[in-house]
Amino acid sequence: MTTRVLISTYLEPHLVDRIAAEPDVEVLYEPDLLPMPRYTADHGGTPPALDEEGRQRWLALLAEADVAFDFDWNDPVALPVNAPALKWVQATSAGIGAFMKRTGLDSSGITVTTAAGTHAIPLAEFALTGALYFVKGVPFLRRQQHRHEWRRYTTRQLAGLRLTVVGIGGMGSNVIATFHALGARVTGVGRIGGAYDVPEGVALSDIGRLDEVLPETDILVLCSALTAETEGLIGREQLAQLPDGAILVNISRGQLVDEAALIDELTSGRMLGAALDVVNHEPLAGDSPLWDLENVLLSPHSASTVATENETLVELFVENLRRWRGGQPLRNLYEAERGY
Repeated sequence: MTTRVLISTYLEPHLVDRIAAEPDVEVLYEPDLLPMPRYTADHGGTPPALDEEGRQRWLALLAEADVAFDFDWNDPVALPVNAPALKWVQATSAGIGAFMKRTGLDSSGITVTTAAGTHAIPLAEFALTGALYFVKGVPFLRRQQHRHEWRRYTTRQLAGLRLTVVGIGGMGSNVIATFHALGARVTGVGRIGGAYDVPEGVALSDIGRLDEVLPETDILVLCSALTAETEGLIGREQLAQLPDGAILVNISRGQLVDEAALIDELTSGRMLGAALDVVNHEPLAGDSPLWDLENVLLSPHSASTVATENETLVELFVENLRRWRGGQPLRNLYEAERGY
């Protein structure tokens, strides 16, 4: 039986061919009906201005689809109506909880799998970059270089510092392994009771006891999904519990942190720095103090985006496609109660 796969986001031609090479698969792909990427692996892009003919062509493709690689860019809320035969969507993002709730797709009956784990390596690399940026005094070095000043100084080393990672899923586990390998003393914070893939010697603590861990935290890395439980998790009280000279790295969602409280801590100089791939409201407002603070390293929600991302996503999709056609459990199944 033929499976009709709708590709709802731009993919390079050789990756489209990779999906089409699967047995009994018909690919539905018309890139002129899709948003054009602004950079490699951009799954948002610039939406096309479809005329009526183009809109009808897109609706016809949706009506045929059994499976979709990414959601309908044009009207995701109407996906169950416009794609009545659709049974499964492979998302291109790991954190889709807010999107699923906003669109009502969490109760649509359509099976959804996420891209969890796809971005784990580049995000861990950014977390390490952000931590070392402040541990090794890069802002100070840049100031000296700008002044043409050759003056020796003393820095710290990452090995031996106390690292707390909030969220022990695919992303958090990779961050834990990366810092642990470099000698940091790591504690993973999450829902204790599950089986976590962390190295021997890594301490684990329940999310409900986070306040007990924070005073012993030199570097706090946020890797948790955004849920009702984690929204506002790091507020003014939690930031105040961090020791002087602490570093915050956020590679999850901006809403986990009280941004105003974080700005106060950074402005006062009590915190050494923050490396932020995400903020409360994106894009960051032009008048936000975060732009001009020397102890802030900003990334425009791009830490996970690497040149090989589409290849990795297609590998995951093809594996799941084979599982789906064979009646086997899918990887990264979205669970509404967990929000990811």
